[in-house]
Amino acid sequence: MVSGMTQSHPRISKAVIPAAGLGTRFLPATKATPKEMLPVVDKPAIQYVVEEAASAGLDDVLMITGRNKRPLEDHFDRNYELESALQKKGDAGRLAKVQESSDLATMHYVRQGDPKGLGHAVLCAAPHVGHEPFAVLLGDDLIDPRDPLLKRMVDVHEQYGGSVIALMEVEPEQIHLYGCAAVEVTEDADVVKVTGLVEKPDPADAPSNYAIIGRYVLDPHVFDILRTTEPGRGGEIQLTDALQQLADDEKIGGPVHGVVFKGRRYDTGDRGDYLRAIVRLACEREDLGPDFRTWLRSYVTEEM
Repeated sequence: MVSGMTQSHPRISKAVIPAAGLGTRFLPATKATPKEMLPVVDKPAIQYVVEEAASAGLDDVLMITGRNKRPLEDHFDRNYELESALQKKGDAGRLAKVQESSDLATMHYVRQGDPKGLGHAVLCAAPHVGHEPFAVLLGDDLIDPRDPLLKRMVDVHEQYGGSVIALMEVEPEQIHLYGCAAVEVTEDADVVKVTGLVEKPDPADAPSNYAIIGRYVLDPHVFDILRTTEPGRGGEIQLTDALQQLADDEKIGGPVHGVVFKGRRYDTGDRGDYLRAIVRLACEREDLGPDFRTWLRSYVTEEM
């Protein structure tokens, strides 16, 4: 068992959100609309992610974008014409919703350029992040705000230092879809020490059924490693390769720990899971849920 530490480490304030992907699985919807702007009920998916960062105390957000991603910047900017029209109509409810996205955090943007993988996207954040620890949030994973995963990861980083990744137990036959972690237990029931990482292993070779999901708190030494990391699986610079080096040599940038998440997670990167996420979130909404659940029961009964 790995013992806990009492040393306090600096609390982080910066979040990085890679958003340069082409969203090819959602074509033709994403031909002219960034996949991050696809609505999940009545908010674009990316807003849920920024809200999560802000609620964890990370009010400085850098978005890594690419071509045709201008709508992301527009969404988190003020729209004075729309706000003025709503104000004249006396529509305070919709006005508040429009203004909410521009008040969440201080937003910054940088283009990735060549799509060389997640590791390269993270490296693009180096000039903005500097020598501070920071968080990375992937937009395909929506974490229910009632299960504050990122806040817990920030707390674990404050306790242990180094880097912290989010882990979730999956069925062994599903592990090939994820990065996978070899772990040791700690004194905290939901925290493990990461001793190894493998990107999308065959189930027979996987060291565990702990899958890496899209939340990271990273020590800034990861940038030095990423600058010299050769392309790995898929010809891309893999963040897991850099984390493996940090786990192998704690003198570089501290240890790597994992928070085992057992809460509600919605995968919007797959069309089927995207639709299921919308249904689940709509069912739980106070304003939509009662009527929608009634209709859904009736529809399912008719189709059976």
